[in-house]
Amino acid sequence: MFLTIKNIPKVSWSSHETFNFKPKLSTLFFLCFGLILFGFGEALVVISFIGNSPWTVMAQGISINSGLSIGIVTFIVSVVVLFLWLFLKQKPGLGTVLNIVIIAAMLDITIALVPTPETYIMKLLMAAVGVMIVGVGSGIYLIANLGPGPRDGLMTGLQKKTNLPIAAVRSFIEISVASVGWYLGGTIGVGTLMFAFGIGPCIAFSLYIIDRILN
Repeated sequence: MFLTIKNIPKVSWSSHETFNFKPKLSTLFFLCFGLILFGFGEALVVISFIGNSPWTVMAQGISINSGLSIGIVTFIVSVVVLFLWLFLKQKPGLGTVLNIVIIAAMLDITIALVPTPETYIMKLLMAAVGVMIVGVGSGIYLIANLGPGPRDGLMTGLQKKTNLPIAAVRSFIEISVASVGWYLGGTIGVGTLMFAFGIGPCIAFSLYIIDRILN
């Protein structure tokens, strides 16, 4: 079952080395395509206005208690997470850099172009679809093996340390982050819970399907 998957699969377009700044065209394409999907899906969750993602909730909570802006807090948290990579033996790569650039761009573009639904049911549907798209995008770009983003690297690093399924590790991270954010005063909504509990299984399902289809 996909919920028990523990490793990032390798397929024909996966890079043989994470630290590879001259990847095959197909590898670069799928890396960028996955990141575009990731940014688009995360933007849909934001646009739904029924709850921010767990990491945004934590950034909001820290912002309330520190007086720093959410943007600055988000940057600091990303740096701290990258620092934790040293203990998890994670390797950055081209994907780590493009993760920041492409996802940020897609967030801005999608938020500017896609309106918030009028009915609550449609908002729920938008958030659910957004979480699923983030899961698919994550699976595609992680399989490219050119380096994860800060949070995905935390996930894969902890998975290697604990040998637990990817779905369980990611869910634990997201639920923990959301809980800390809520304790610090961040706002939690239905969308937050959908993301926290759903993103781990969605990433695992994406990895499982791609592995089954292409291997």
